[in-house]
Formats: sequence, C-alpha cells, structure tokens
Amino acid sequence: MGKFLAPPAFKPERTGPEADAEYRRLRWQVFIGIFIGYAGFYLVRKNLSMAIPMLEPFGFTKGEMGTVLGMNALAYGISKFVMASISDRSNARRFLPLGLILSAAAMAFMIVPIHFFKDQKGLAILLMGVFNFLVGWFNGMGWPPCGRVMTRWFSIKERGTWMSVWNCAHNVGGALVGPMAAYGAIWFGSWFYGNDEKMYFLIGTYAFPAAVAVLIAIIAYVLIRDTPQSCGLQSIEKWSGSASKNYDEKKSEQTLKIKEIFKIVLSNKFLWFIAFANSFIYMVRYGCLDWAPTILSDHGVDIKSAGWAYFAYEFAAIPGTIFCGWLSDKVFKGRRAMPTMLFMALIIIAIIIYWQNLGNLWVVVGCLIAIGFLIYGPVMLIGVQALDLAPKNAAGTAAGFTGFMGYVLGTFLLANSLLGFVADKWGWSWVFILLMIACVLAIFFMALTYKEEQYLVADRKGEHLPKKEENIEEKTEE
Repeated sequence: MGKFLAPPAFKPERTGPEADAEYRRLRWQVFIGIFIGYAGFYLVRKNLSMAIPMLEPFGFTKGEMGTVLGMNALAYGISKFVMASISDRSNARRFLPLGLILSAAAMAFMIVPIHFFKDQKGLAILLMGVFNFLVGWFNGMGWPPCGRVMTRWFSIKERGTWMSVWNCAHNVGGALVGPMAAYGAIWFGSWFYGNDEKMYFLIGTYAFPAAVAVLIAIIAYVLIRDTPQSCGLQSIEKWSGSASKNYDEKKSEQTLKIKEIFKIVLSNKFLWFIAFANSFIYMVRYGCLDWAPTILSDHGVDIKSAGWAYFAYEFAAIPGTIFCGWLSDKVFKGRRAMPTMLFMALIIIAIIIYWQNLGNLWVVVGCLIAIGFLIYGPVMLIGVQALDLAPKNAAGTAAGFTGFMGYVLGTFLLANSLLGFVADKWGWSWVFILLMIACVLAIFFMALTYKEEQYLVADRKGEHLPKKEENIEEKTEE
C-alpha cells in the first residue's frame, strides 16, 4: 500500500509558452477531477439521514438512529485528521479514488442489517453502526487529497476564490442524495423486493448512490494529477510569482514525517480557535441537515417532499458559498472572522422562523434554503484559513484538525447524539433552542480570532508584519 500511494517522482522542469499552456489546461483538469471526485463522496456519506423515517416502522427510535448516525461523524472526524497526515505523504490521484470506492462499498453494505436482521433489533443497530462507521472512515479520505491538490496547483492569492467554487462540490453531491433516494427506490426497488414496497428505500438510499460513486471514482482517477512537478512543471509559487509567508522552497516541497506535521499543526493557537468555532458551526450544519427529513415527516410531510427539501438545503449552499468567499476576499480584505460571524447571526433568524412555522412546508423549505445558503460559507472559510496557516506539506493535516473537531465534537456528540436524545425526551423545540445557542458560541469563538488573522491581510498586501505577528508565524513554522 505504501508504494501504491507514494507520491510520483518530480520530472525535469519545463518552462516556456508550451509549458504555460499545459499548466493552465492541467489546472482546470485537476480542478474538475477533485470537484467531481469530492461530490462523489457526498453521494455515499449521510444517506442514513434519508433512511431514518423509513426505519421507524421497523421499531427504531430517533435516539437509536441518532447514535448510529453519529458513528459516521465520529469516524469521519478521526479519519479526516489521521488520513490527512497520510494524504500529505501520498499521491492524490490514487488516494481520492481509493477512498471513494471503499466508501461506496461500505455504503452498499448498509443494506445488510435491515435486509437480513430487521427482526433482531439489537444486532441490526450494531451492524448499522459498524457499517456507518466505515462509511465515515473511508469518507475521511476525500477532503485531504483535495486540499493537497489545491495548495499545489493554486496560489494563495487565488485559492480563496477557487476553493469557494470547489467547496460547492459537496453541495452538488449532497443535494442529489434526496432525489436519488426517492427515485432510486421507484426505479430499482421492485427489481430486488418485488411488491414489498417498504423495503424499496434500501436500494434508493444505499445501493444506487454506491454504484454511481464507483463510476465517479474512475473518472476522478483519469483527471487528477498529484503535483505540477510530477508533470514536469514548475511549483505553483514559481509559476504564479506569489507565495504564502511561511513558504520555503526547500522545506515546503519536502515530504515531512508525521511527527513533524502534527507539531506544526498542534502548536498553532489560531487553528485551535477556528477548530472550536468549527465545532459549533458543524452542530448547526448537520443539526439542520440530518434531522430535516425526520422533522418534516413528524409534521406530516411525505418522503418525496422531504427529499426535495433536503435537496433545496444543499443546492442553496452553492451561491451562498461563492458569495461568502467573494465577500471575504473583496469586502473584508482577507479577514474571515467578520463574514463568518455575520452569516451565523443571520442563521439565528432563519432558525427562529423555521421553528415557529413547522406546519407550513413552504416556509420551512424557505428557511432550509436560507440556512443552506448561509452555513456553508463559514464552513468553507475555516478550511481556507487552515490551508493558509500551515505550510503546504502540512496543509491537509491542518484542515483535518479543524474537521476532526467539527465532526467529532460538533456532529457526532452535538448534532447527532445530543440532538437525537433531546428530540426524544423533550421534543423539537429544545432542538431549535440548542441550535441557536450553537450559533452564538460559533460567533464567540470566531470573535477571538479577529486580531490573530490580521497578518493574513498584511500578507495579501505584501507588507511587512508587525513584530508580534511575525513571532506567531515563526512559532508556527518551528
């Protein structure tokens, strides 16, 4: 496996008009590859959310399913951190498709607990938890190679814009889960279960998306290239003429030891601040997304309408993410805290309206669209900050660390386990109250980063940094 994933050797460097043309072409090619590839991961990621309403007639409670749902987030959070350190030392062209194929296989096996053991509730829950854990673990192989590609093919001055567009990949993939679950069951359910319609959801929710994900993995492998140097081209810093302050041509192009990568990441105070903020942002993100089909079903909405509400939430994130990236770069001059706090404050308003109008499908869908539009910008900005803060050969691990906090604390413990328990014991009103508290805490932790991120503004302007910020950066490099 080590040799299979090892980064390809650098080829002799070429320059000139032909090399520049190839550079431009390959940048678009690898971008499309990681966009399509990452979208594929979201076809086989949170599918259990769509299945929960269909599982209740079999006797599974929201609390039980919340725990199973949380296994995915727990595994993903740990894996994203662990796999990021491996990805920083691996060939992105092979790493990403491998993770996607393994994710698809684990998702297909989610059929097993209900197909064979629906009458043995304890065993079925255990198997669902195991397979959903594996889905989350293998999904952790998706983001890090994309971060690796971003830092090697796109310069720091353009990375925010490119990443805001690329970040929409998970919305494209996530938006398709709802319709695929509904129509996959309609199109293919009878092939496997005849007239037993209550089992059709297994095909639409699990098998159909898994098959499509394998096809996408093949396409991603064809398109992605690991580094410009492996294609005989210059580093992005040489080619673009711009580099981050912590870039050192000799050090940043080397493959670091895992211990060195962790030291760089964990000694950065700013990363800890945004990691805690990310936890509460993810609580809101998945608290709204994962429980939306169940909330709607509890209020008399059919599964097809719930699926389209799920679609609307994800699809609205595309313009919202791009707008937030533009706002951060152009209006706030590289500062990420202010737009994040602004968007989280607006989400509080949308949650209140959502809560008070659960009986009105159109108002609920409108609120989900608003939350989807607003929440993914902050998610994206934290990823950009993590890449900017760390050297390029530790960038994946830096983003993996913030993701670890987002998924383990924010999603597994808070959005899935806590909210599922609260919904069962005290009802949906308390769920909405906790979501609003999470917004306030996210704003608080981002406010703590405001002064710390000023060096990013100076770096983008090419100015010398104040002595304090220079010392912070030097500590990060050590």
